[in-house]
Amino acid sequence: MFKLIDVEDVVRIPPEKFGKPIKEVAEEELRSKYVALVSEELGYVIDILNVNVDPVGRIVSGDGATYHKATFTLLTFSPSLQEIIEGDVIDVQDFGAFIRVGPVDALLHKSQLMDDYITYDRQGESLIGKQTSRSLKRGDIVRVRIVAASLPRGGGTGKIGVTAKQPFLGKIEWIKEDVSKLQKGGEK
Repeated sequence: MFKLIDVEDVVRIPPEKFGKPIKEVAEEELRSKYVALVSEELGYVIDILNVNVDPVGRIVSGDGATYHKATFTLLTFSPSLQEIIEGDVIDVQDFGAFIRVGPVDALLHKSQLMDDYITYDRQGESLIGKQTSRSLKRGDIVRVRIVAASLPRGGGTGKIGVTAKQPFLGKIEWIKEDVSKLQKGGEK
């Protein structure tokens, strides 16, 4: 889930940046501190918005920098179990597909793609259902449900597992086909 989180912090303005617009310097310093940060409370920090910095700062003994109070908004992504999200297929392998969801990649294992026997077409780099002939390849857009999520800890990598085996999940074209079939069936 994407979230906007309001934050208040103190930003250090180094002496070599004195004379530059304080808001620009504060934004640059805050970006270097927060963007790409991953934490349990925040999730993945994507960007900083709406930076407001107090022009009057404080000097700390022994440090030539100034310290200013700043308020800003963080744009974050925190994967939630059972959340439904759309993403782009960025890679297809014989075991499944990697889906870009927000700033990270999730694994859609081939067993979670559809109720069909799945084969891997190495030349076409796609996963194909034996009975349905439905295929999934790089560049496709899919709607999936998050079934496993962990944030990286201690320099490791986080993992997100997703499924498309439920009604109205999967490749967007498949969902449209299924909805169309349901609508035609309801008209009879």
